[in-house]
Amino acid sequence: MAGAAGTPATVPTVRGPVAAAELGRTLPHEHVLILQPEALQNYGHVWGESYWDEDARVRDAIEKLRAVRDAGYRTLVDPTAPGLGRCIPRIQRISAEVDLNIVVASGVYAFVELPNFLHYRSAEAIAALFVRELGEGIDDTGVRAAFIKCAVEEHGPVGDIPRILDAVAIAAIETGAPVMVHTNARAATGTLALDELTRRGVEPSRIVVAHAGDSNDLAYLRAIGDTGATLGLDRFNIPHFNPDDDRIRTLLALLEEGYGDRIHLSHDAACFMDFMVGDPNFANERPDYLHLSTTILPALRERGVTEAQIDELTIDNPRRFLAPS
Repeated sequence: MAGAAGTPATVPTVRGPVAAAELGRTLPHEHVLILQPEALQNYGHVWGESYWDEDARVRDAIEKLRAVRDAGYRTLVDPTAPGLGRCIPRIQRISAEVDLNIVVASGVYAFVELPNFLHYRSAEAIAALFVRELGEGIDDTGVRAAFIKCAVEEHGPVGDIPRILDAVAIAAIETGAPVMVHTNARAATGTLALDELTRRGVEPSRIVVAHAGDSNDLAYLRAIGDTGATLGLDRFNIPHFNPDDDRIRTLLALLEEGYGDRIHLSHDAACFMDFMVGDPNFANERPDYLHLSTTILPALRERGVTEAQIDELTIDNPRRFLAPS
């Protein structure tokens, strides 16, 4: 969060506040673990031996996140809000073993309906939960969220989504926290999400439109970027949404047109995603936090992208989003 006049800005992480200037190279949209407890309790053994072993999965996450640190990254932003199985004590256990800043989210991840626990609560009551998580901490963990996550999927602002957006806007305006909104590029809901949030008073510069990079429609991407909002080019290495070659061409075009200060690069990867278990649609998915480092950034350099531009994309832009000067 931005500091008072003369005070360096800090960003809440799982292990406490970190000076914004120390965030370093950042992956601004990754998950550590996606595991919904109710799914595990009801379907854990459907495909044979349980797909979840707590100690084994934690060890695996520690190993993979240490590799992220070894690749030169210092910060990972995890938008696993309630609805995706957020479990802060588990993240604390992992974070304690990894020299990496992990930044977590408040908010709620829902495409149409709020979970029953929140369904009968007002926007103001839900916003109060977000404000508490941003200012005091998530439940009794002492870990503060640094941003708010929500979603506007292909269905648009239907069902409970307007109430969620009301709550997000109330909390964002009260706290100054930035907002990350999951969107559907094929349905062009990025511009719709921006309209919904900005008319509720959220500044476009405090919004990142996640998954904008699934689209190669430059008119759509310009319409987002021209507001001052950040374009989430955050699904590299997920070809069924958009192949990397197309993502690279689109990124290069955006850089050429001057949008480099409004772009986030990431993978939307995780050490484990429970919704892939037993689903042949995800049989070929290989989530990889290192794909940018090993494949995409070298390809950008070969095409003339400078180190200064890469630093802007991977250091300056995430830092500015989390802690504007």
